[in-house]
Amino acid sequence: MTNITVYCKDNTYTGFRMEGHAGYADEGEDIICAGISALAINFVNSIEELTSDKFSQFEHQDDGIIDFEFTDTISNEAEILIKSLVLGLEQLEKEYKDFISLDYKEV
Repeated sequence: MTNITVYCKDNTYTGFRMEGHAGYADEGEDIICAGISALAINFVNSIEELTSDKFSQFEHQDDGIIDFEFTDTISNEAEILIKSLVLGLEQLEKEYKDFISLDYKEV
């Protein structure tokens, strides 16, 4: 199962942690892991390319860990991008709740 924690502060998303592999199918054929990864990678790439927001990021591919946090107040563009990421993750969780756990944590 992929466990995802979305960090929140003052009603704003400030980052996320993804951990684990969905286990929907064998490695290389797991459409849930692929969907989660595509959303996360596109989000990070979009933040890097389309905003000047500062963030910290840790990845460990073997354990399926991505930990991302904004390190300063975020721009309007970054807020829209992270809301879009969370929306996509919420939709995946609705469809595949046996493979994705999505929680929110006030930081």
